[in-house]
Amino acid sequence: VQLQASGGGLVQAGGSLRLSCAASGRTFSSNTMGWFRQAPGKEREFVASISWSISNKYYANSVKGRFTISRDNAKNTVYLQMNSLKPEDTAVYYCAADGTAYRGGSAFTNSQLLDYWGQGTEVTVSS
Repeated sequence: VQLQASGGGLVQAGGSLRLSCAASGRTFSSNTMGWFRQAPGKEREFVASISWSISNKYYANSVKGRFTISRDNAKNTVYLQMNSLKPEDTAVYYCAADGTAYRGGSAFTNSQLLDYWGQGTEVTVSS
């Protein structure tokens, strides 16, 4: 099973990026998926998650109103649209998937419960 993240890069403050995470090796259509990030010298933190049904989405307070998570179950892919980027958004962004089917999205904030991780894509926001 692989989660392949892409879409990171260098952008100026106020700009936008769209991250993608394509899963292969199994389907995650019954599983919550989402994103974490880790800034230099800091611990990994939750960013956003989306349930298998797409109806439930959770966001960290720091990104609410600026980031939007979505998914395409037919493509086994999750996306993160990031708008109004700030220098403090600079980090390596990791996609992840919960291996337990139909588990609520609130559990996704605990990274230790997650079974599958992508390799990370770097986002740098310049001021």
